[in-house]
Amino acid sequence: MQAILCKQYGPPESLVLEEVPSPVAGKGQVVIRVQAAAVNFPDTLIIQNKYQFKPPLPFSPGGEVAGTVLSVGEEVTTVQVGQRVLAACTWGGYAEEVVVAARAVTPLPDGVAMEAAASLTIAYATTYHALKDRAQLQPGETMLVLGAAGGTGLAAVEFGRMMGARVIAAASTDEKLAACRAVGADECINYTTEDLRERLKALTGGRGVDVVYDPVGGIYTEPAVRSLAWKGRLLVIGFTAGDIPKIPLNLMLLKGCSVVGVFYGAFTQAEPQLCAANLQQLLAWVQEGKLRPVVTERHPLAAAASVLRAFIERRVVGKVVLVP
Repeated sequence: MQAILCKQYGPPESLVLEEVPSPVAGKGQVVIRVQAAAVNFPDTLIIQNKYQFKPPLPFSPGGEVAGTVLSVGEEVTTVQVGQRVLAACTWGGYAEEVVVAARAVTPLPDGVAMEAAASLTIAYATTYHALKDRAQLQPGETMLVLGAAGGTGLAAVEFGRMMGARVIAAASTDEKLAACRAVGADECINYTTEDLRERLKALTGGRGVDVVYDPVGGIYTEPAVRSLAWKGRLLVIGFTAGDIPKIPLNLMLLKGCSVVGVFYGAFTQAEPQLCAANLQQLLAWVQEGKLRPVVTERHPLAAAASVLRAFIERRVVGKVVLVP
């Protein structure tokens, strides 16, 4: 089978496409024929040895896939050969086949397309957990989404609309903001041409926002925190800007606000039952047509390096999938 391999830590251009032996399912494992592998920002980190998880070299990046079960190992009773599934694999997804622990594999209901399914377990599941379980976003509240045109950002805009919140999307270009409006953003801010704090003051009548969804970090986090309303919540999702911001703690005191960490990988291990229930809800919404993951680009495995470079340079809108 073919797989994208990281043989040495480095930039996307150091990845190679090679023929490798097909994986074999061990006890409690499942081998999946990959039909869609979603691309996510953590994939750019893991190949540079900058991520929380550090697989041994060589390895394939790719943390979420959808496909068909090829084989199952001993003691696997939750899925069967030939079944359509999605899986959270952390790494290994940029390949024609991947071996995954059975506990990380979820059967797909009829009517859920592979590309949509492959986009659920990181961007959408992370965001749903963030807004429902961590922020406890309420109808009528106002939420600011930073980096709103990325995969997690668009998911936050869509969930915010579904949960009855007023959603203010912030992104770096007018083209990206158009994508935010298409999924339901109520207001938009171009934070490269507009003053973020001043625009938020104008849009909220000086009150501020109840929730900040922040997958970006960098220079926009502090002005967003300064724009929080009383008892507001800052959701720390990630740091696609590269810099981890340092926030003055006096702001937390003065605003009675909270900084809330969102680490989906740890959540899946610490609260597996709630995680599974959330994922089943997402699948039901996709099946019913209430949730439509925005897959904007599809590429072959050979294009993995150029796609990851686009992520690093923040040129991606929505979700991108590799189709082996």
